[in-house]
Amino acid sequence: MATVTGARPRAWRSVARGVFLVALLALVLYPLVWLLATSFKSTDEIPSNLSIIPHEPTWENYVRGWTGLQTVSFARFFLNSTVIAVGVVVANCASCLVTAYAFARLRFPLRGVWFAVLIGTLLLPHHVLIVPQFVLFKFLGWIDTPLPLIVPKLLATEAFFVFLMVQFMRGIPAELDEAATMDGCSPYRVFRHIMLPLARPAIVTTAIFSFIWTWNDFFGQLIYLNSPDKYTVPIGLRLFIGGEGQTELGPMFAMSMLSLAPVFLFFIAFQRLLVDGINTSGIKG
Repeated sequence: MATVTGARPRAWRSVARGVFLVALLALVLYPLVWLLATSFKSTDEIPSNLSIIPHEPTWENYVRGWTGLQTVSFARFFLNSTVIAVGVVVANCASCLVTAYAFARLRFPLRGVWFAVLIGTLLLPHHVLIVPQFVLFKFLGWIDTPLPLIVPKLLATEAFFVFLMVQFMRGIPAELDEAATMDGCSPYRVFRHIMLPLARPAIVTTAIFSFIWTWNDFFGQLIYLNSPDKYTVPIGLRLFIGGEGQTELGPMFAMSMLSLAPVFLFFIAFQRLLVDGINTSGIKG
């Protein structure tokens, strides 16, 4: 009897926890559901119908948003964003990984000082560097090209990712390096055959955040990209806002919904690799 009595409170707690989690999930997903539903409403229905369910669902917003701009097709914006995002992902993963390996495993003069300077750049507001960077890139003739958005990442300018990888590599047992060195491996071979495979979770994390931040970036791309055929998705969405206050709400919502798809797909694909990398890292307790 006591067992049955004690099981009831636990059952009620489980039910209450489930209800709370469902309510929290609904609260978090409500903006996304509203955006999806509104993308199927006609332009005239959007201001009048405040409910989620559209009265007369239509695909017109997606067709008009994809091909309705007078300047360039929205497919061009997707292509530009993909090129820049992939370039940033590759540049960040390569440069930050090599830099992190140097700070985590190699011994060189003033290593601690240089690492402290690197971490100190996280305290520097990004907006302080905009003007000198723009002057430099203008001198190089890189304005209105993707180069200012990709090339600096090859120099390991993202201190956050370097710090993340350094901390991860410091958690890898140093005995692996010592055993490889005793077998005749140089630092380059240690990096290639030991650190690179084991650092895959950190690399995947860097790739995920680099892609999401670059795909959603608006300010940096707005500064360096001037021609409509060079615009990315965030800047392309701005074109639906007319200069005289006329806004194409339906097509803008439809293209906003489509712009979320690459982020979700990229995250889902690399999340699996992240979990696999942790499970198969080869580090035994």
